[in-house]
Amino acid sequence: MYPLKYIEPVFRPPSEWKSLILQVTNGCSWNKCTFCEMYTTQAKRFKAKKLADIEQEIITAAQSPLAPHRIFLADGDAMMLPFRQLKSILLLIREYLPSVTRVSSYCLPRNLGNKTVEQLKELQSLGLTLVYVGCESGDDQVLDLIEKGETFESSLTALNKLKAANIKSSVMILNGLGGTHYSAQHAIQSAKLMNAAQPNYLSTLVVSFPLGIERFAAGFKGNFKMLDQHQLFEEMHLLLSHLDLEKTIFRSDHASNYLVLKGILGKDKALMLSQVEQAMTKPNTVPLRQEWQRGL
Repeated sequence: MYPLKYIEPVFRPPSEWKSLILQVTNGCSWNKCTFCEMYTTQAKRFKAKKLADIEQEIITAAQSPLAPHRIFLADGDAMMLPFRQLKSILLLIREYLPSVTRVSSYCLPRNLGNKTVEQLKELQSLGLTLVYVGCESGDDQVLDLIEKGETFESSLTALNKLKAANIKSSVMILNGLGGTHYSAQHAIQSAKLMNAAQPNYLSTLVVSFPLGIERFAAGFKGNFKMLDQHQLFEEMHLLLSHLDLEKTIFRSDHASNYLVLKGILGKDKALMLSQVEQAMTKPNTVPLRQEWQRGL
């Protein structure tokens, strides 16, 4: 659609499928999470793009006959850029692409450590209104085992900063991340984190390893066993049971999920718990994805 040059592969949230992808960084500056295989190739070594190159790409997009209304700042670590760089990018978008009504980005909690609420408010006023925060889990033990480099408190601090700046947060939790041994504490602590943060959006997907499980399992030192379908439903039921959210839009409809769940928590909590219970007790009566239908 837009003649921009990308360093492949480029990932984006499913909800950004209509957005112009503006690759302001390549790869991820942390890139140690053992569950993540998105940026493992040499071509995806982390590097921030020069502002002059970003400006040229924005100008190129502005010359397209189809004006974008949304922009997603890629790759996985755009929010690690310094405040001044992010501000400059947003000002360029405002100058050349006045049709844009929303700018969004992935965000690691650590990326907000050196940004004040006042700075985030300024970025929000310039159009950055949504960030996707990969918390993955609220359990410190699981976070340590997967080398996330975050804790319950660091994630909560980041989410509270976003809320104070009026930037919407969309949080991801990974179903099955702790395996069978840590399943219960992963679900309960993740719910505790969400209850404390009250994010605007919450979604789950099932952890999977298309390139092999060896690297991930090594971190558990032989104490990792993947959840089967029924155990994944049990973990989801435990998560939902412990969630006490006021008006969070919940989605568990990623292609990795066996069971599609959609609703608003807590209004639809009872309904979704019932759907999970039906999948657990009468799986033949529920539309579940087959293995060949699942993927990343």
